[in-house]
Amino acid sequence: MGVTGGQISPVRSRERFLLGESVEGSVRGPILNSWRRSRMLGLSPEQTDLPYTDDFDPDSRLVRAAVPVLDQLQTRFSGSQMNISLADGNGTVLQRRFGEPALAGRLAPIQSVPGFVFAERYAGTNGIGLALAERRLCQVYGAEHFAERSQSNACSATPIRDQFSGHVVGVLCFGYPRSYEDPVLPVLVRRAAESIERRLMEQSSARERALLRTYLDARLRAHAGEASTDAADGRLVGLDDLTDGGLDLRDQMVLKAKATELICNPQRAAVEVSLSHGRGVTLLSSPVTSLSGVEGVVVEAVLTADSPPAHHLAASKPTASALGALALAATERAESLPWHLAATPAPAPGSGEASGAAEASAPAGGSPRDAAGGAPGTVRGLVLVGEPEVGKYAVAARRRLELLAEASTRIGTTLDVSRTAWELAETAVPRLADYVTVDLPGAVLRGEESADPQADLHRTVVHGIRDDCPFYPVGHQVRLDPGTPHMRCLEGEPAVLETDLQATTPAWMLPGLEHARGILAHDVHSMICVPLLARGVLLGIATFYRAQDPAPFGEDDSRLAQELAARAALCIDNARRYTREHTLALALQRSLLPRGLPQQGAVEVAHHYQPAESGVGGDWFDVIPLSGTRVALLVGDVVGHGLHAAATMGRLRIAARNFAELELAPDELLTHLDNLLVRLDREEEASATGSDGIVGATCLYAVYDPTSQVCTMARAGHPPPALVHPDGSVDFPDLPAGPPLGLGGLPFETAEVRLPEHSTLVLYTDGLVEGRHRDIEVSLDQLRHALAHPDRPPQDTCRAVIEAVAPEHPDDDIALLVARTRTVPADRIATWDLPPDPSLVSDVRGAATRQLAAWGLDELSFAAELMLSELVTNAVRYGSEPIQVRLIHDHDRALICEVSDGSNTAPHLRRAASTDEGGRGLFLVAQLSQAWGARYTTRGKVIWAECALDAA
Repeated sequence: MGVTGGQISPVRSRERFLLGESVEGSVRGPILNSWRRSRMLGLSPEQTDLPYTDDFDPDSRLVRAAVPVLDQLQTRFSGSQMNISLADGNGTVLQRRFGEPALAGRLAPIQSVPGFVFAERYAGTNGIGLALAERRLCQVYGAEHFAERSQSNACSATPIRDQFSGHVVGVLCFGYPRSYEDPVLPVLVRRAAESIERRLMEQSSARERALLRTYLDARLRAHAGEASTDAADGRLVGLDDLTDGGLDLRDQMVLKAKATELICNPQRAAVEVSLSHGRGVTLLSSPVTSLSGVEGVVVEAVLTADSPPAHHLAASKPTASALGALALAATERAESLPWHLAATPAPAPGSGEASGAAEASAPAGGSPRDAAGGAPGTVRGLVLVGEPEVGKYAVAARRRLELLAEASTRIGTTLDVSRTAWELAETAVPRLADYVTVDLPGAVLRGEESADPQADLHRTVVHGIRDDCPFYPVGHQVRLDPGTPHMRCLEGEPAVLETDLQATTPAWMLPGLEHARGILAHDVHSMICVPLLARGVLLGIATFYRAQDPAPFGEDDSRLAQELAARAALCIDNARRYTREHTLALALQRSLLPRGLPQQGAVEVAHHYQPAESGVGGDWFDVIPLSGTRVALLVGDVVGHGLHAAATMGRLRIAARNFAELELAPDELLTHLDNLLVRLDREEEASATGSDGIVGATCLYAVYDPTSQVCTMARAGHPPPALVHPDGSVDFPDLPAGPPLGLGGLPFETAEVRLPEHSTLVLYTDGLVEGRHRDIEVSLDQLRHALAHPDRPPQDTCRAVIEAVAPEHPDDDIALLVARTRTVPADRIATWDLPPDPSLVSDVRGAATRQLAAWGLDELSFAAELMLSELVTNAVRYGSEPIQVRLIHDHDRALICEVSDGSNTAPHLRRAASTDEGGRGLFLVAQLSQAWGARYTTRGKVIWAECALDAA
């Protein structure tokens, strides 16, 4: 609540709050936070007493700068009930002005007499106290005041800052009856505060001009004395005249930066500074005191006659007019000194451009003469003049700029959320803070947006100058109490600055006082809490603590922390979005890869899949059982990364399984995949969806027959497999390479390789052996060495290959398939060659029955006889020679019946009508077997049927 249609009064909300009820959403955030702090401090709304002190300076710099502005405001509000207050940085009122002078006599002393302290910890929620706590313009209306005495008033208050340091040095507050509320008042109080801030700046410029005037007067006196005695010919010139063509911009920046550092230390010093082109100059710093008592430092650059760059100046003395011009230029320089210093880049102290320091003698009274000042042929140029505090602010500003520049390169080097948070802490410690903690919701760590960051906050980073500071450890779930700086940041505040945690324990620390005492015991004295916001999404909180540095955090530090947090938040959000996309792509890819290996007896298989760190790719593998105890092994790699590549991989893998079910030869299967990829590519172009398109894919397809121990392979632009022989030797079969899939119209070739029992076939994608910084020949040698252990189980082989060959941080997916071959013993295979004679069907049935009895499969005789009768009859009647019958006892799995002939015409299952004489044979085969089908060979076709052994 606040000002709405001229009505001000969250009275009911205040009453509910004092009764302990929740008022979230009905009171403005800053007011509610102030109420909470006031309650934690034990303040009572009925209290009337405030601390009073007369120990303040009525003629301070702040008062002198504000008096003319206060006079103008008093005139502007003449005749009104406006109460204008000026308070210092501690909340002590220094000046009071009234639109109606008689108000001073009617108001209570607490509202009319300077000296009362209105800091929030004493007065509760009020304009002055809230402006100091929030460090921004604040308005408090009626019942928003915590104290009962202020319920009838409203106020607008804003901080007054020292523009050099950024510190809040005071507060300007307008107090007025609620009926006076006007949208112009906040604007007016802000403009008045800015006028006071400008006058404070002018005071500093006047002080520096006084220092410069003292310095120039001393130099003129020194020059007059030297001219009368002719004891020396040292001359004072401008900085740009120190060399023949003047100093270049870089040299001037170096000199001014070093001079700024010398001003920070109000002592005499001499420092050698190296410039470009092998030149050098001596910088001399000397204290100087103006007639009004202002203490400062003058820095001069000195060149002697034996310095080559100064030779051209050794012939003439400066004239009075030259010194006058120098004085004018120097005065102008001094007037603009604060802004100039704040923007001057410079090297850090001790960076190597200056070496050596010595005390230089200067005459009493402030004349900045040095030991070399009276030496013949000496040329001296004024560099800077200023006060030490101003120099410190300038150096601090430069270091803040350097830190921001460094942050742009150090934060966000990876797309990992946690690592990015660590980079923020590592950048800030120790140059901004002594300790940094970062708390992120668990959802953000998973790549999602957090619906309720307050309930899901986890400590992600703890980093500092020491490891023993008792902050909550990484992984701890952080629970926040209302009113804490962390909670205020979550509720929308841009930053919360606490400048003094040691003197008075803040109210928000009281609920967790034991934990807070542990932190304060390590000399932590100030903190800045900043929300991590990016693209309107709250990602977490970063908290900066200072302990070793005696200076507390200030406004400039708070703004720097906000800038660092903003940069880190953007990088964290990028990493979060990447994590989400990566997780989605990985989930899609894993859902499209085999979840388990099918049962088959041809090979013992193990596999490994490892996604790339930089993004999910399109690598896949598959194991497909085929008829006749055969098995198909497949690995492939879609070009590209991301969801598109993963989705394309899924389409290719499903298509490959379907083509394999059709019992296609390896080269034919690759041809079909190639045609499919070409069609998909055309569909992508026609849809114009803005996708990256499909560039292509590589693939290796192998079919192993354990009855013949022959493996038939074909590849499409894919790396060849590795073959481990039973004796431990390893080679890479020379298969025809074939074009990558997606080019269209190019043929593929097959190759047959005999694999002795217990051989190992290793299929892999290029991510295992190739890389931007890897030599593929070296990788293949590593692979050969890792595979040279024939007795190792496939799972152990997978593990050994990944450990020995795979890169530590792969930039491409890796799919690895290891298959150790088995064979079907000859005594488990029965074969009969038949002429095309129908009368021989009964002989086949009898031979099959006897063979099944020998194998102990008598229970399957009936089903086998019926199936063989139908299949052999069809082959004799509709097929051609040669006709062959084969029974295979696949141990522990199935009995396989095969009938082959020389015809390419395959039978089709159909439902026979009641009047049909035929058409029921294949129906019987389908009913008696668990699976049946047909495959084509170079000599014809094979019709097969499989009966499960457990069916018996």
